[in-house]
Amino acid sequence: MNLKNWLTTGFMALSIAAGGVAAAKTPDAQITIDETQFGFIIGGSVGDGVLNIDGKKHPFKIGGLGVGANVGFSKMSASGDVYDLKKIEDFPGNYGRVGGSVAAGKGVGGMTLRNEKGVTLQLKGTTEGLQFDISASGVNIYIPK
Repeated sequence: MNLKNWLTTGFMALSIAAGGVAAAKTPDAQITIDETQFGFIIGGSVGDGVLNIDGKKHPFKIGGLGVGANVGFSKMSASGDVYDLKKIEDFPGNYGRVGGSVAAGKGVGGMTLRNEKGVTLQLKGTTEGLQFDISASGVNIYIPK
């Protein structure tokens, strides 16, 4: 991912943090994710998930890279709602978040991610492991062929 994509992803994540998803909105789909996060200075993540839309399940892959203070290893399981998904082709892309987190043992938390097409993921999940992360990070979601 080049610098322009990272900056765009970071800006979108800041916008999300400031505004959030309107509580009155109806989700367009549901999502589940299992992800492994790792890092020493530069962190990364790999995983997979399922997008459930209109009763159809679409498996996908997820991967990412974080730049900043990052050390440790953890596993995250999350589920949540997908907003502003007008067509399945808008789902894959680079999703951004900015913030910090610490996971020690087992933790519960939430996050909001948005891609360059405006699709928003509102997630709640659990993290297990030891991870310290203060970074601008993003994930890439793609549907394998």
